[in-house]
Amino acid sequence: MPFSTNEVIDKIFVVVAEDYVTHVKEVIETFKVDKVVDVVAGGDSAHASIIQGIEAVKRDGAKEDDIVLFHDGVRPIIDENTIYKSIKVTESNGNSITCIPAFETVAQSLDKESIDKVTVRDEMFILQAPQTYRFEDAYDLNQRAIEDGIVGQVVDQAELNRHYGKTLYLSEGLHGNVKITFPLDFTYFEFLVKSGKYKEIIEGITV
Repeated sequence: MPFSTNEVIDKIFVVVAEDYVTHVKEVIETFKVDKVVDVVAGGDSAHASIIQGIEAVKRDGAKEDDIVLFHDGVRPIIDENTIYKSIKVTESNGNSITCIPAFETVAQSLDKESIDKVTVRDEMFILQAPQTYRFEDAYDLNQRAIEDGIVGQVVDQAELNRHYGKTLYLSEGLHGNVKITFPLDFTYFEFLVKSGKYKEIIEGITV
């Protein structure tokens, strides 16, 4: 649990579907994850759930210049170095988006039938998590999204920030930090855990 064991992380707020709040609290108690200070019921979209989490952080007394990291539960393969790098870039630039260089060519299609643009691979990056910001910036921008009625219309905080014209800064990610979306992704994760390779990855050992 790289977030709970990382010395630079002070508090953890978990946002889950409302039906799972009690279960998640029981799991946290069983495994003694002491840094978790609140388990919050999410909203009807990923973005709405993030806002619920931000509100919980505010209620807890977060300061304007505190650093907050947004991470996906579907990205369980995360190492402490990635967390450190994300925070360091945010300390210098005000935000950071974890990413890795694209390893396949990315094309753009507006009609989903023909290719409008083939991008230059060396200029493309795959965005991951955590996505990290100063608390004041994250809170204010998400409040603006509520006022403008666009909650749920962006896929993540990176897209939200770009929607409002904010400059975002890249932070080096981890190739293993996959998003578990399809059955094959879960098979990959299951293999890592059963083979012992998961522990090697999150401890920064070359597999």
